[in-house]
Amino acid sequence: MSRILVTGASGFIGRALAASLAERHEVICMSRRDPGLGLPYVRGEFSSFEDLRGLDRPRTDAGSGGAGGSNRDHAPIDVVVHLAAVTGGCLERDGMLVNVEGTRCLMRHLMDRGCEKFVMASSIAAVGMQSTRFRPLILPIPDEHPCLDRDGYGFSKYMMEEVTKYHQRQNPRIDVINLRLSTVAADDNMPEPVRAGPLRQWALGGITIMALSDAVRAFTMAAEAPHEPGVRIMNAAGPRAWVGDPVAEVLEAWWADDLDLSYFRKPGREFASVYDVSRVKAEIGFTALTLPPVSRP
Repeated sequence: MSRILVTGASGFIGRALAASLAERHEVICMSRRDPGLGLPYVRGEFSSFEDLRGLDRPRTDAGSGGAGGSNRDHAPIDVVVHLAAVTGGCLERDGMLVNVEGTRCLMRHLMDRGCEKFVMASSIAAVGMQSTRFRPLILPIPDEHPCLDRDGYGFSKYMMEEVTKYHQRQNPRIDVINLRLSTVAADDNMPEPVRAGPLRQWALGGITIMALSDAVRAFTMAAEAPHEPGVRIMNAAGPRAWVGDPVAEVLEAWWADDLDLSYFRKPGREFASVYDVSRVKAEIGFTALTLPPVSRP
C-alpha cells in the first residue's frame, strides 16, 4: 500500500481516480472543493506554498474549510498524481502561472519531503493541435512530438513537462511519468464517432477520445508501476481513433495534401489512433478498453 496524493480530486477524473485508488492505497485529496469522498484532504491551491504545507496535516472531517490536525501528521507521500490544472482555452498568463509555476511549487515542496514518484496529467494538446494551423511533423504523432502551440494552453503543458525534466536533473532518483492525456468522456455519454468534414479548432481532440474508466486505469497503472528513475512522456489515448470514416479520409478532408497519410491507408490501420500509443502499452501495460462503435468497412 502506498500513500498517494491526488491533486484536483474534486474534478471529473480526480474524484473517480481518488475513490478507485482508495480501495488499495491510502489516498490524500487536494482540491479547492471538498470531493466528498470521506478521505483525508487538503483544501487549497497546489501553486501555493502556504496551502501545500497543509499536506502534512490532512483531515477527513468534510466541510471543515481547510487542512487541520490528524494522527498521520508528517507521514511521507509516496506518489503524486497531479491532475489539477487550468484547462484548454485558458489565458496564456493563467496557463503559465498555474500549469508551469504551480507544478514547480508542487514538485519542489514534495521532493524536499522525500517524494520520488510523480504521475503528471499532461495533454495531447502539448503538441499544439488546438489550432487550425497545426500540422503534425509525423503521423502517428509520437510521444515526444515537439510543441508547435500558438495559443498558450498546449505550451503550458509542454513547459510543465520541461519542469519535470528540470527537477529530475536535480534529483536523479525521482520517477516522473507525464501522461499526454486525450479527451475524456463519461462512459455512459461517449460522443458519436467523427465523420470526414471541415477542420475546426481542437479537431484532433475530437477524434482522440477516452472513457473515464480507461483514464482512471491509465493513471492507476502509472502510479502503481515499478519505480524507474527518469522522465517519461507517454501518449495516453485509445488504440483506435474516434471516427466513423477511415482516418485517412478524415485527415485528408482537414489537411488535403499537407501530410503523408500512407500509414493509415495500409490494411489494418484504417482506424488506428492518430497518436502513437505503443509506449504506454509497453511500459505500463495500458490499453484503452472502450473503443468506438464498429466503423464502416
